[in-house]
Amino acid sequence: MLNSRALAYLNEVSRRGSLRRAAAHLNVDPSAISRQLKQLEEELGVRVCERYGGGMRTTEAGKLLVHYFHAQRSAEEAVLSQLVALQGVARGEVRIAVGEGFIADLIDAPMNAFMNAFPGIEVEIRMAGVNEAMSLLKDSEVDLALLYAPPVDPVLHCHVETRQPLDVIVPPDHPLLTLTRPLRLRDLADWPLALMDNPFGMRQMVNMVAHQERVHLKARLHTNSVAVLKNFVRSGIGVTFMPELTVMDEIERGEIHRLPLSYPIMSEARAQIVSLDGRELSVAAQTCLTHLSQGMRFFRGDAPRLLTEQV
Repeated sequence: MLNSRALAYLNEVSRRGSLRRAAAHLNVDPSAISRQLKQLEEELGVRVCERYGGGMRTTEAGKLLVHYFHAQRSAEEAVLSQLVALQGVARGEVRIAVGEGFIADLIDAPMNAFMNAFPGIEVEIRMAGVNEAMSLLKDSEVDLALLYAPPVDPVLHCHVETRQPLDVIVPPDHPLLTLTRPLRLRDLADWPLALMDNPFGMRQMVNMVAHQERVHLKARLHTNSVAVLKNFVRSGIGVTFMPELTVMDEIERGEIHRLPLSYPIMSEARAQIVSLDGRELSVAAQTCLTHLSQGMRFFRGDAPRLLTEQV
């Protein structure tokens, strides 16, 4: 049987990229980790780590063992949560990575209702762009991730998906509102533009279309905050890109207006709740997934304007 302590040490070295950083995080002596890894290599007859630059990284064999470690730990958590569920008590922890654009919808009512209904389940929410959220899932740092416009990744399993087009949002009375056709990127050239940073799904989609259209978008403002983008538009400074539901309250109050774009890739943008493929969710995580799927506007159905267009 594989040494569970050695696997835990190997996992931490893989995460931290250094034996000393792993030791500091685990509060153990570096020599203890080194001995365990050496013994593991001798038992298996393969190298599990190698020096790389100023640190260490796992070999292909080491990556397999780290994946095995995560799978075993997840399976144990799932079984324990199921045993608790057999007693009729909902307890446990669920960890969620979520983009800022989902936060208002998440916290507004669904999370409040969930925590009232299941007081024995603790919730950890980590703010993350799409790239970071996917990495957190792969490293088993979170159980679920709420993603907007994620790239296709075969190691992730999508539980819920809805269509949430990426639109342009503008202040009231903006000249672009006089156009009677869907916007093209070139239409934005004369107006101050704000953009999310590159690790976010919205920005990656905009970059893709700009490259295809051979359009250079010169942004006056770059940020990693949805709130900053909203205020940039609401204050009348300029325009930006945003899915409708992220600014639904502002639209209803007349503070922001939404304009569709003419690109199919943007009109087909998706919101997803995903987990790591092959990893069994705990009862707490599965319960939370069901609750969010039914309670969040982002996941109950497609964007409101799409439903209106179908009528």
